[in-house]
Amino acid sequence: MKPYIIYIAFIISLKGVAQDPVFTQFFMVPETLNSSFTGAKKTTRSGIIHHTQWPGLNFSINTQFAFIDNWFEEVNSGFGISILNHKETATRYNFTQANFNYVHEIVLDNDWSFRPSIAFGVGVKDFGFQNLLLEDQIKIYQGLINPNSIDPIDLNANRVFIDFGTSFLVYNQNSWVGLTLRHLNKPNIAMTTQGEAPLDIFISLHASLYIHSGYREESKVYALFNVMKQGEYNRMDVGGRVTYDRFSFGLLAATNPIKTHPNSQLLTSLNAFLGMEWEGFKFGYSYDFNTTKIGRTGGVYEISIFYDFGNKRNCFGCPDY
Repeated sequence: MKPYIIYIAFIISLKGVAQDPVFTQFFMVPETLNSSFTGAKKTTRSGIIHHTQWPGLNFSINTQFAFIDNWFEEVNSGFGISILNHKETATRYNFTQANFNYVHEIVLDNDWSFRPSIAFGVGVKDFGFQNLLLEDQIKIYQGLINPNSIDPIDLNANRVFIDFGTSFLVYNQNSWVGLTLRHLNKPNIAMTTQGEAPLDIFISLHASLYIHSGYREESKVYALFNVMKQGEYNRMDVGGRVTYDRFSFGLLAATNPIKTHPNSQLLTSLNAFLGMEWEGFKFGYSYDFNTTKIGRTGGVYEISIFYDFGNKRNCFGCPDY
């Protein structure tokens, strides 16, 4: 049984420096990345996005993000709630966090606005240790399982922590640039009783920039990028998106610009996206084609849907996404 305990301890050490879940469709549902988009359309909006990673392997990861937010014109502010759930099938690791977001808008000039925001969250990490059976609990001759163990390892069934973050957004009607800082208080996520494993600060710089193409008015072209850093982990997504009438198409390259290992590859995946709008609804589907040597992972896919309750109202000057 001891090798099994060592394996569990190894998993714990990996999760001590765990990275935040990353969504391909950050430009479609930017609330997943930046709390300053709370109430950005000056209406009530809600949505959900589902992310499945590597379904072709025994080690698959499923992540869901749901949100609802509203804009209050009388105080020029937005309030929102979001819930993130992240689960790994092999380790039974489960992470859930609820965030409460507040944003205030400052008009810089006739075209540009600035939106600082704060996010307060409560997170729960769980490895299902309550189902772990240790060697001294097995009473072979009595045919019993002792509910107690004298094993020196002392594991929490789960870890609850408080989290703080902030985001900033500068935008006009066609383009936006944002910055996000998460886990500013570096919450302790260790699963051992006396353990100390501060969660690294997550930093992201992201943008959607309109490119004047000279095509028809109903067609628009955007350049996209998202640069992320958390501990040793780094990633940069770069690509573009084209919208025509109610349809949109996109392609991103996910890269590893700062190689932390000699065998790391610069290009890790190519991510294709298809979206559609209909009567206040937005639908999105994306698939990430793996380009690394991991093997047949089944790629990564996302499905998103959200609804704008004020879709009949024009929002002049709101960010386009």
